[in-house]
Amino acid sequence: MRLLLVYNPRAANWRARKLLPEVEAEFDRYGVAFDLALTDYPEHAVEIVRNADFSRYDGIVAAGGDGTLFEVINGYFRNTGSKKIPLGILPIGTGNAFARDLELEASRWKEAVSIIVGGKTRTVDVGQFRTHGQVYYYLNIIGLGFVADVTRTASKLKIFGNLSYTLGVLFHTITLNAFPIILELDGRVIERENIFVEVSNTRYTSNFLIAPNARIDDGLLDVILVNRLSRFRLLKAFPKVFTGEHIHMDEVDVFQVQRVVIRTPEPKVLSPDGELVGITPVEIECLPRAVEVFWK
Repeated sequence: MRLLLVYNPRAANWRARKLLPEVEAEFDRYGVAFDLALTDYPEHAVEIVRNADFSRYDGIVAAGGDGTLFEVINGYFRNTGSKKIPLGILPIGTGNAFARDLELEASRWKEAVSIIVGGKTRTVDVGQFRTHGQVYYYLNIIGLGFVADVTRTASKLKIFGNLSYTLGVLFHTITLNAFPIILELDGRVIERENIFVEVSNTRYTSNFLIAPNARIDDGLLDVILVNRLSRFRLLKAFPKVFTGEHIHMDEVDVFQVQRVVIRTPEPKVLSPDGELVGITPVEIECLPRAVEVFWK
């Protein structure tokens, strides 16, 4: 087995750099050959994977957090080679939401290595979104409104790890504002006064069980709408998001769709997989079982 190891040393506030010798030693222990590609700047992982010769490898490993994985999956689908190879996840970043749906935690990265070298795979869905002529891919979620504002703030607070997202939520609750939104859900059009939207392929956003019924191989995306509510109601709902109980609130709508188009009177920034990429209007669809991942 030979792997392309795309490694983000900046992940988890540079803790990943300190971990690198242990990661290399773990792959060596299994006798697995790998080419190490360290990322140096934003979108570097996209370039590395897009330009890689997949015929030389048995798999690609994304070592970092959800942001690293977002770049790797976009490079993967931009690679023009005829061979497609499995994707491995080494969860060593701040946010590891997709890894959680694979039943992996950052503290158990050695288990992730053993799963990768074991060679068993499973196909999973991929989200695709189009914004102003550009096409991107994601594995976890794409959000807008309150969640994008939180993402922007959390990116400045990464020193606090997963707590950064929670702090962002509390901060933006103070300046909470609803906005009008139009959604086309598999052809059905609805209008809402909205706080935020999440279109989820996976269940988790950071520590939040935002889409408890989402499955990564069902050919559907879970659309979570949080409609106009008071700051008090939002704060009261906050603990429910850790358990997924928020979806039963009167102000929350949940839909499962293959395709959704979102329009807003004023452009809203999009937040796919914890990044900030593109603005509304946006067309989002599920690509069923579009990529193989190493899975136990």
